[in-house]
Amino acid sequence: MTRIYFPDPIPADGRCQLDARKAHHVSHVLRLKVGDVVILFDGRGTAYDAQIAQCQQQTVSLVVEQLRIERTESPLRVNLVQAVSSGDRMDYTIQKAVELGVNTVQPVLSARCVVKLSGERADKRIAHWQAVVIAACEQSGRLVVPEVKPLLRYTQYVEQALPDGEIGLLLDPLATNNLRAIAPLPGDAEGRAAVSVLVGPEGGLTADEVTRAIECGYQAIRLGPRILRTETAAVALLAAMQVLWGDF
Repeated sequence: MTRIYFPDPIPADGRCQLDARKAHHVSHVLRLKVGDVVILFDGRGTAYDAQIAQCQQQTVSLVVEQLRIERTESPLRVNLVQAVSSGDRMDYTIQKAVELGVNTVQPVLSARCVVKLSGERADKRIAHWQAVVIAACEQSGRLVVPEVKPLLRYTQYVEQALPDGEIGLLLDPLATNNLRAIAPLPGDAEGRAAVSVLVGPEGGLTADEVTRAIECGYQAIRLGPRILRTETAAVALLAAMQVLWGDF
């Protein structure tokens, strides 16, 4: 069934109306009609079945039906710290990270980032990436929408202390350890294994950036003997982590 993100409170056994953009998508892109059943989710873990009661170009209203009980969140809590990549690479990375269960996305600007963002342009990219996250949740069946954090400088981020109960992993092709060398992950306040993973841009992280992250508590690992592209590295790492510690 079609899943629709509805961030406002969903009235149980009530009626709600989609905004104009979503109404256009439902009526003209998806071509749904009166009587079709969809899933409304609020992005905070709650979802309902809903039936389309009115379907016009700018007006789509739905009758909310039964509460859905679904568990789609991974037992592994992951914060993806991704150096901004160019073109569609960043969109791809974020989309696949959401499908693979990431909880938050922290974009950072490192020394070798090709894309330079600041001010209003940075705000627009964050909003765009958050829209990519929402679309990935609608596609993958997730009920909790991950947050894309405000853009930070690389050093500004890594010098923050890692949260209690969380470890930091840094992808570095020159590292000697791999994921198998990592001890069992500690748990957060909810008992879930928690980890921040740091991935560089197209040109990789500089030696100084790697050193600084290690000094701040990150463990350097590599994904085999081959050099992976930035968008491949993030996806491969998240998939491997879900196999080792998550729900794959």
